[in-house]
Amino acid sequence: MTAAAARVPLRAKEMTPEAVRRALAADPRLIVPAGTLEQHGAHLPLGCDTLVVERLADDLSAACGILRAPTLEYGVNAPTTGLPPGNASLRRKTLRRMVNDLLGDWERGGVTEFLILTMHGHAPHQEALGTVVTDHARVRVIDILSIDFSSLADDAAGPIHGGEIDTSLALFVAPHLVEMHQARDFILPDADVLRHRRGSVIDLASGAPVGAPSLASAEKGRRMYDHIFDRIRTRVLTSHRPPAA
Repeated sequence: MTAAAARVPLRAKEMTPEAVRRALAADPRLIVPAGTLEQHGAHLPLGCDTLVVERLADDLSAACGILRAPTLEYGVNAPTTGLPPGNASLRRKTLRRMVNDLLGDWERGGVTEFLILTMHGHAPHQEALGTVVTDHARVRVIDILSIDFSSLADDAAGPIHGGEIDTSLALFVAPHLVEMHQARDFILPDADVLRHRRGSVIDLASGAPVGAPSLASAEKGRRMYDHIFDRIRTRVLTSHRPPAA
């Protein structure tokens, strides 16, 4: 993380067209953070997923000198019984069409590889991002919650939604937005855990998290975040670097 802190992220929305051209000539990849506006329990902000991937996109951009796109703020939310205030979701085909349009323009502008970062494993959301079509550019979708956290979390095996991992990452990235006094553990019955592992969607009561946020801490979040950052940087960004234009 030292390298990221010492450099400035290349945020496309803050750059001139000529500056973007120079950045893509040096490295024709683009990091695209894809968030959600979705409840994760009463203790976490609706933009929890977004805040983490935005920070990650900035740090990876700064460390590796790769252009970073503006954040896609909305995704395809998991079904919820009742609609918690503030929740907003796109349909799968809407998200796919939007990303298709954006990637097409960016590709024509010189991007040869897209790295889409998300923190939302809901299958329709993943499908929308993973089935976009480009002319020639490579598209890589990384759900950071699919990374193995077994050595870093006490409850890494269970379903993740507002529990220990989400809450720890939020406590590290945006501690001022987390209301831990509102956190409540909600452990799924074994039958629901089994259904979840087989790919079934668990329809939650309005505002309910899944897991044990009481186990979360900012220090765990720091270790998890560094693990995510190092894994993507070493296995994705530096191990496969496309030639400069």
